Amino acid sequence: MKFGRVITGAALLAVVTACGSGTTTEGASGGGGKVGIDHPRADSDFWNSYIKYVPQMASELKVDLMPATNSQNDVSKLVNNVQALVGQGAKAIVMAPQDTGAVANTLQQLENKKIPVVSVDTRPDKGKVYMVVRADNRAYGTKACEFLGEKLGGKGKVVQLQGALSSINGRDRSEAFLECMKTKFPDITVFSEPTEWEGSKAASMLQTRLEQNPDIKGIYMHAGGVHLAPTLQVLKQKGLLVQPDDPKHIFVVSNDGIPQEYDAIRKGEIDATMSQPADLYAKYALFYAKAALEGKTFQPGPTDHDSTIIQLPNGLEDQLPAPLVTKENVDDKNLWGNQVG
Repeated sequence: MKFGRVITGAALLAVVTACGSGTTTEGASGGGGKVGIDHPRADSDFWNSYIKYVPQMASELKVDLMPATNSQNDVSKLVNNVQALVGQGAKAIVMAPQDTGAVANTLQQLENKKIPVVSVDTRPDKGKVYMVVRADNRAYGTKACEFLGEKLGGKGKVVQLQGALSSINGRDRSEAFLECMKTKFPDITVFSEPTEWEGSKAASMLQTRLEQNPDIKGIYMHAGGVHLAPTLQVLKQKGLLVQPDDPKHIFVVSNDGIPQEYDAIRKGEIDATMSQPADLYAKYALFYAKAALEGKTFQPGPTDHDSTIIQLPNGLEDQLPAPLVTKENVDDKNLWGNQVG
């Protein structure tokens, strides 16, 4: 994965005009100002990695970043944190709402105050956003389906450990996975378990499914950051944490691309993951927040950092690359999960 160039000043304007053609979204008019940021949680290895990247990227991009808040997966705390950041002088807000349907009023209030919003990883269902920075989450579900479908030879049973279906990410991954299975692998039975992004629920649901269906041969985890450890624990307890060439092996594909997943791939405990770019999430969230304060506009189309900006009903979305990682490419030094100290 390319880390991309740091772009400021006049070079940023070149990127704006090179992004494509079509409808544009206006940011706040001219100048600059403080950027407020709310982190969504600190109980996930993925989000903790993202949090570590934020100050580094703020320094590189010369963003006037305020001390971060953390809403701890609670939308009411997110609302309160945003209000506090605005009260302390934030002129742009970076957030990652985990309940994407519950932030519309907050986004409306920010729009009324002409405070642009960049949403990271999740796309709010309603309410204006200057830019959403995320990967194509439907592609996650499709890639996971294709990987498991091929490994299972198109037959058998798999468990899908879903995130929260109140989140656009959970819905996108789940719907795409199920649609792909129905279309390409109709002889595979899928058990979908809504874990609400909670590891304890994932462990309980997986254990129950394995007891009821001991012939399950595949698992798709929506988020390795919260699902990996409990999944490995359950498989170990049941004597199923074995190498891929063992007949008892259950093929596991995940999302996130954290170092722990890469270690599990190297050990043969899981088989693949999607590298959700924590580094690029941090970089381009701040990049667009700064651009908004400078009055820049963007258009749908390809970017210079291997992504594509698409038009949303309520703004724009920069869909960053998220490659599939297997034993063949797990040691690629360009993957952010291999750059974490």
